[in-house]
Amino acid sequence: MDICIKKGGGVFSIMLMVAFGLSACHKPIPVTSGLGAESITNEIPPATYLKVDNEALSEKLTISDVKHRMTNDLLEINIELSSQYEKSLKLQYHFNWFDKNGFVVEINKASWQPLELHGHQSKILRGVSPSSNVTSFNVYVRSASSNAYKN
Repeated sequence: MDICIKKGGGVFSIMLMVAFGLSACHKPIPVTSGLGAESITNEIPPATYLKVDNEALSEKLTISDVKHRMTNDLLEINIELSSQYEKSLKLQYHFNWFDKNGFVVEINKASWQPLELHGHQSKILRGVSPSSNVTSFNVYVRSASSNAYKN
């Protein structure tokens, strides 16, 4: 009887050590008002970078990939925006750039860029920060009227 308790206790101890070991390796995702420089990692879900105020539109869009690098002290971004909708979407987007404290850099200077996504299409959106003070970003997407696409 004593032997069975020791075996069971040993298994329990091993399970407990494995559980503690796994939890020690887990790194929580940092929460900031903007996304800190250390937050631009593969640990952050790509959807975190997308800002859409229209709920119906937000259900039709996803970000499937985010790549970043520093080029001449500027943050360079490639975001793959994908349509989950079967019809074409006429959109506009712009990047918001944040400093290490989460403050917007060069507010209201980003121009809206036209973007048309056909049914289930993906496109790469490329952005380069306006300043070397930028450590994070998000991309704001909105519906565009058909007038935005007329010449």
